[in-house]
Amino acid sequence: MKVENAVTPLPEQIQEFLSTPGPVMMVNLLKFKETADYADGREPELSGREAYLRYAAEMKKLVEASGGRVVFAAAVRGLLLGRVEELWDEVAIVEYPSTSALIEIASSPRYREIEEHRMAGLEGQLNLTASQDDFA
Repeated sequence: MKVENAVTPLPEQIQEFLSTPGPVMMVNLLKFKETADYADGREPELSGREAYLRYAAEMKKLVEASGGRVVFAAAVRGLLLGRVEELWDEVAIVEYPSTSALIEIASSPRYREIEEHRMAGLEGQLNLTASQDDFA
């Protein structure tokens, strides 16, 4: 299995995501930059994690306003099963009432204001889409 972190989804990934019915859980595997990398060069002493946490605090408000919730967020401590070249730094699970709720958030002016912190802090991530309805 090849694993590639990314910062933005491909168009075909968005289309597949939009076909997910009902409430959806997003499992976020996050890898941070060592230091924040803002486009304008500000705050070079800030860690990537610190920049991302600025984004996360505001994103949580947007998620909750849409009827969603942050289910779980924590630092990755280790790997019990399998192998990867490098572990992610943190994992977060966020529940959205629908895929359209996430798209609305990501299209909002407020999201565009806070996204710079996400881009400054993230080296890359994986987003896994899950639905409890699919679990037997």
